[in-house]
Amino acid sequence: MEYKVNEIVSFDKYMWRVLEVQDDKVLLLTEEIITKMPYHYTYTETTWENSDIRKYLNTDFYNSFDQKSKELILLNKIINIPNQWYKTDAGADTFDYVFLLDVYDVVAKYFGDSSDRLIRKSEKQRYWFNFRDSNNIKRLAKYKGQNFWWWLRSPGRNNKTAVYIHGNPIGCVGINGNSVFFSSYPPERNGGVRPAIWIKIK
Repeated sequence: MEYKVNEIVSFDKYMWRVLEVQDDKVLLLTEEIITKMPYHYTYTETTWENSDIRKYLNTDFYNSFDQKSKELILLNKIINIPNQWYKTDAGADTFDYVFLLDVYDVVAKYFGDSSDRLIRKSEKQRYWFNFRDSNNIKRLAKYKGQNFWWWLRSPGRNNKTAVYIHGNPIGCVGINGNSVFFSSYPPERNGGVRPAIWIKIK
């Protein structure tokens, strides 16, 4: 099968968007939000390395694939960089089969190139990356037919928050972050999850 960037493909039980194609592997992101959950199950400082969302993705979610699919999913070194605005520590790099995208991925690589706005950050960018970024609409994702917000792995203003993509109306990046856990939130208001995987193609 020949993969092309931005095409939608079927892999195991989900539909995926092709984000990157290399000689022997491709990067896939679920086209839609697959579930909702907190970033972490307690309101405490955490990073991607120790988060419950990472644990879920690399255990329950990964194990939901059939054996043939598992054999194609690659283990990857995930580089975790501090929040570009608040300098919040992102923790250690990790090795994961399944992961979430980070700020750089969604701003500069896979949803149009807005890297100039990332490099030349405005002092006003304390809560949102940029309301007027023309690439915002490309970041929108749906859960059961409705736009909804979804997690990135990057830390927010502190390690009790994580960056996210806003669901309505424009898909901008919430660089300030949402709380990793909302004790008062009903389950349906938790953040959306869009897993990413690299699979081998040769």
